Order: sequence, then structure tokens, then C-alpha cells
Amino acid sequence: MRTKTLIWMLSVLAAVAALLYWEQAAMLFVISTLAVSILLLVVAFADLEGRDRELNKQVNADQTPIAESAVTTGSSSHALADPRAMKREKGAA
Repeated sequence: MRTKTLIWMLSVLAAVAALLYWEQAAMLFVISTLAVSILLLVVAFADLEGRDRELNKQVNADQTPIAESAVTTGSSSHALADPRAMKREKGAA
């Protein structure tokens, strides 16, 4: 993937350099305007919200119940948040 991107970048750089060398700024302007317009159309028609919705469906479908861990077994959530409560529970046992 990186080599393909590098080849594309070098090709575009060579084309721009050639157009500038032969003083074809008008052609460079037209090509760059068309490229930016195409990029804006691709972004405008991209269904990012639909892709997000589909991704969330997959994540929600994959959720499985998590087994009770040894850390939380026998202690309450407030004891985990407050170390003093943990000491009181140990002292009471």
C-alpha cells in the first residue's frame, strides 16, 4: 500500500513539475480545479452516517456478557471507588 501511494505521489509531482517547466499554468489550473471538484463530490456523497450506523450494529451484536471477575466478587462498586470502604469491609469480615 505504501509503495503504491509513493508511486502516485511521485507521478503527480512529475506531472506538475513538467507542466510548470513547459509553462502550462493554465492546464495545471484546470486539472487542479477538476481534481478538487471531484474530491468534494466524493466527500459530499460519502455515506458516513450510514457506515457509522452499520458499524454500531455490528458492535452491539458482538457484545457478550462479561464473566464476573475475581476483583469485583464479594465487593460492591462503592467499595471499589472508596479505599476506606474496602478496609471497613475487610475489617467486618
